[in-house]
Amino acid sequence: MAHPRWHHILMESQRHALKALDEWNCSSGEYSDFLTHMHKAWHYLLHAEFHKDKIDYHYRDPKTGRYQMIDGEPRAWDLEKCLKERFPGGGDTVRLNAGLFVALRNKVEHRYEHNLSIVTGGRAQAYVINYEQEMTGYFGAGYSLADRLRFPLSVQALTADGYEEMRKAARELPRKTRDLVARYEAGIDPSVLDDPSYDYRVRLVPITGSKTDADLAVNFVKLDDLTADERRTMVEAGREGTVITRDRHVEVADLDRMRPTQVAARVEEQLPFRFSASKEHAEMWKRLRIRPVKGSGNPYDTVARYCSYNEAFDQYVYTQAWIKKIIREIGTVDKYRAFFGREPRMKAGDAALKEAA
Repeated sequence: MAHPRWHHILMESQRHALKALDEWNCSSGEYSDFLTHMHKAWHYLLHAEFHKDKIDYHYRDPKTGRYQMIDGEPRAWDLEKCLKERFPGGGDTVRLNAGLFVALRNKVEHRYEHNLSIVTGGRAQAYVINYEQEMTGYFGAGYSLADRLRFPLSVQALTADGYEEMRKAARELPRKTRDLVARYEAGIDPSVLDDPSYDYRVRLVPITGSKTDADLAVNFVKLDDLTADERRTMVEAGREGTVITRDRHVEVADLDRMRPTQVAARVEEQLPFRFSASKEHAEMWKRLRIRPVKGSGNPYDTVARYCSYNEAFDQYVYTQAWIKKIIREIGTVDKYRAFFGREPRMKAGDAALKEAA
């Protein structure tokens, strides 16, 4: 069976993402090539999303309404425009992170690429992780790149002498390049700069003790997945970075997650129209594929950023990030119409005002 066009666009996106990672991890790779390929990876990813959602992502002449043409083809939105459409909030960490690399892509000097890769390493890691999360969050876990990637080995970063060499390289970066990053981040809220979605810093801690067949070279937990006491310990230990530790299971009660009715109530507070758990919410998690349907083979196959499965109560619970995503997707009347293909049910007060007008 022939694949839809969005699938082919997505495959091209993945090809560029893997090429970008090869460039980053290869000792002879070029930072500028990493920037170029990740730029294209994000660009094609958002085009694939728009195409699947039947959103016209081409520029039109504001006077005539006709397509702007290049070489006989409609001119597609550039990445900056795509990011604005996908993440309309100006303070969105994913958009700000990607925006930094859009700016850097046009300013890299070849002889200082290595230095810049060291200075922006945490942000580059977030750039890639955000890409993976955006892709799997929209198209599902089956499109993940995880099974094609490996933990990169680096002698330089794992020895004291190597660490000092990295610090030296960072200090040798030209002032105008450092200033570009500084100017870009000057107006960004400090809480955003510290967000792992903007700058993903890591501290490696060797794992000791018995090993099981399920263990990998690197196991990962998020600070949000820890208890309050564990989180305080990790934050203190990781003032200069996020800590990579052994996997652990955390009870949902520790995660401050919400049932569908709670999600619907919090979303509706921020909207001029109705949003119900059984109607809009159910449609959204199904269409955005953040969790499997009841009775599926693997109830744990969720997009962890938005949803998790509570085995004790046999139900799904949702995160604050899911509420934010809902608002981004259908937070205005026009977005609601575009997503659901119908008119929203306006709240009583709004409807009365509309009739009075």
